[in-house]
Amino acid sequence: MNQRAGVTFAPSDLLEYIGSSDNAIKLVNKIDWARLPRQIAVIMDGNGRWANQRNLNRIEGHQAGIGAVREVVETAARAGIGALTLYALSVENWKRPQSEIDALMELLKQYLARELPTLLRHSIRFDAIGRLDGLPINVQRDIEAATKATAHSTGMRFVIALNYGGRSEIVDALHHVVADIGEGKIKATEIDEEKIVEYLYTHDLPELDLLIRTSGELRISNFLLYQVAYAEIWVTDKLWPDFGRLDLLRAIVDFQRRERRYGNVDAGDA
Repeated sequence: MNQRAGVTFAPSDLLEYIGSSDNAIKLVNKIDWARLPRQIAVIMDGNGRWANQRNLNRIEGHQAGIGAVREVVETAARAGIGALTLYALSVENWKRPQSEIDALMELLKQYLARELPTLLRHSIRFDAIGRLDGLPINVQRDIEAATKATAHSTGMRFVIALNYGGRSEIVDALHHVVADIGEGKIKATEIDEEKIVEYLYTHDLPELDLLIRTSGELRISNFLLYQVAYAEIWVTDKLWPDFGRLDLLRAIVDFQRRERRYGNVDAGDA
């Protein structure tokens, strides 16, 4: 049984959602509940290819991807993960056709409206990061409404990265650092790695432990560049719409098998 901030999680709660197949039970039994990733981030890649393989348009691929979002969010929450961050729209994605951008914005609005009861039921606290002022006003309003509605939730932090770029985040952080130095709020000599973290979009989130990427691509794609420094990376060939509840658990189990040295050496290798 796993507990965080007064919210208790048990394997039975997880199995109730993912099913009690032999594979599900085996995966759940392999999880060390005392060593869960503090934060999981996901690069949700492959919606377009998924659609192309089925002779569908890209928008239908994004619609199918919403189902994977729903499954991953609830699975992570039931498993007791501290925070889940999903990469939904990069600063580069504005280069796509306007019709696709409009569809993505509408899908986001629909998701927030439909899933808010689920977020509240599981005490999930929603937030968004990125240059949010660059989003359409109606989308900004819906994000603000969902954020306020879940502000007192004590369970998993669920974050969507929108109009986000890792380099942009660092630039924005440095702008605020320079401004605070100029106003005398901090001294230049105080700037270190921990101080920089305080200026990132993710400053109030737990340490990123596990980065998942779907579609088999071996790149970070300008996502959480500062935070990913010591994260474990798990890549699957599955396209995002096909990524499901058990896939998330497989990533967690594989994460727990790895030896995290943070630059140290194993005693046997010394």
